[in-house]
Amino acid sequence: MAYDVITIGSATRDVFIWPKDSEIQVVKDKKYKTGEGMCFNLGSKIDVPEIHFRTGGSAVNTAVTFAKQGLKVSALCRVGKDSRGRSIMRRLKQVGASTNLIMRDKKYFTGYSIIMVAEGQRTILVHRGATEHLCCDETVPYERIKNTKWLYITNLGGESAKIFLPLIDFAYENGVKIALNPGKAQLKMGKELVPVLEKIDALILNQEEASYLTGVAFEKEDDIFKKLDKWVKGITIMTKGPKGFTACDNQSVYTGGILKGSVYVDRTGAGDAFGSGLISALIRGKSLEEALQFASANATGVLGAWGANHGLLSSGDDIYKFGKLKLDKKSCAI
Repeated sequence: MAYDVITIGSATRDVFIWPKDSEIQVVKDKKYKTGEGMCFNLGSKIDVPEIHFRTGGSAVNTAVTFAKQGLKVSALCRVGKDSRGRSIMRRLKQVGASTNLIMRDKKYFTGYSIIMVAEGQRTILVHRGATEHLCCDETVPYERIKNTKWLYITNLGGESAKIFLPLIDFAYENGVKIALNPGKAQLKMGKELVPVLEKIDALILNQEEASYLTGVAFEKEDDIFKKLDKWVKGITIMTKGPKGFTACDNQSVYTGGILKGSVYVDRTGAGDAFGSGLISALIRGKSLEEALQFASANATGVLGAWGANHGLLSSGDDIYKFGKLKLDKKSCAI
């Protein structure tokens, strides 16, 4: 079967827990890498009034967006032969995504995440499980990948990192367009990643990742884009959390803020929703400006629902339901 897009990355079972505010607190302290820690009493029982079971993982989250936009999509990921893996299969089938490329592992359990929410922020405890073992060349269905229009490649960690370069080379040689949302293992490649970026049609990363990759100070956004523009032949998108995003197509630079959703529940999955929303619009023939509008609306939708792939827009939804995004445009000569 020929697909419009194949998503490649992780698949997890997620549980969201929201302890009582009186039981848990956010503490500011420089000893934490982020400057803040989530703290609760050691040895105590913590009341958790809300608990939500969902599915997640980058391959799953992005596949749900593509399916809800009416595209033929399959997720290439690895799960265990367990109930968690079955829940992922059910979720994808529910939205019309193919599960034909999902691998079932007899040895490793499906990845699992516990998302703890406090004061509008969250900390995620992750067991990666089978998702890090998408690593053997003989398990990668290259002939089926050959017939897809796009690959949407996300974080490939652990042993799965071994298939990253072969996937890129195979897709490039066979005229398959590539969207890349690199994970830690890919960013740590440093200079080795630069030649790869010449083969990429869309690079999607956040500002911290862009700063790390280019070696340019976080706050020097223009300099980051000058460097990325030399490396990437296609579109580069840098998300900036609550500050919005910047995008460059080698001709123009677009900057935009965020849309104000009616409800804010949790930000898990917002990055996946933005990136997959943008690529889904481009696949459907939309301009970059239109794609950025849809990507913002899709990300806003997921912020208003529990789960990293709930609240995403369907093909018939009004993309202006959260308002119209204001875009600033200027020449790439920044």
